Amino acid sequence: MSTHAQRERLLLADLLESAGPDAPTLCENWTARDLAAHIVVRERRADAAGLVIPQLAGRLEKAHREFAGKPYEELIQLIRTGPPRMSPFSLKQIDEAANTVEFYVHAEDVRRAQPDWSPRTLDPVFSDALWARLEKGARVLGRKSPVGLVLRRPDGQTVVAHRGTPVVTVTGEPGELVLFAFGRQSAAHVELDGDKDAVEQVKEAKLGI
Repeated sequence: MSTHAQRERLLLADLLESAGPDAPTLCENWTARDLAAHIVVRERRADAAGLVIPQLAGRLEKAHREFAGKPYEELIQLIRTGPPRMSPFSLKQIDEAANTVEFYVHAEDVRRAQPDWSPRTLDPVFSDALWARLEKGARVLGRKSPVGLVLRRPDGQTVVAHRGTPVVTVTGEPGELVLFAFGRQSAAHVELDGDKDAVEQVKEAKLGI
């Protein structure tokens, strides 16, 4: 049976393929080619540690340039086939834990950057899986919020992403809250409640990893 991460991987590959290499994404100035290269480097090069270890950032950037120069179709195929057997990401448990949210967010990075994008309805099981991961990572994702930040599902379940005052409460479906917490505030379909100035600060905050 396929996992959430596996399904999102294939969807991301399809979206990248349909969009084309020069299509914009929500990842600042990255094109679809840049995003595809990022995914491949992360899974296939130890240099990917540069994502979290500043001292290795130079090697990561070099690896990214090398892969971005490959044929776009090759990058898409590498994403579809997944990481090599020696990669930690080849283990189902690690793949599910590390890639479910990663691939969901990047799939929406591609989808929502296109002018004709349409909303996607997530099944309840997947929504709950995204919420579970958001609960675990909310404090890290919201650590740069300039004000208190609470994330709330429509059913009332909440998680505190950042303690402080005044408090802004962001309400939305789990998938939308994930996008918001990962710094895609302008693309997330959510409602923000709180002091007007605090709400504006949260909208502009550098949330995410």
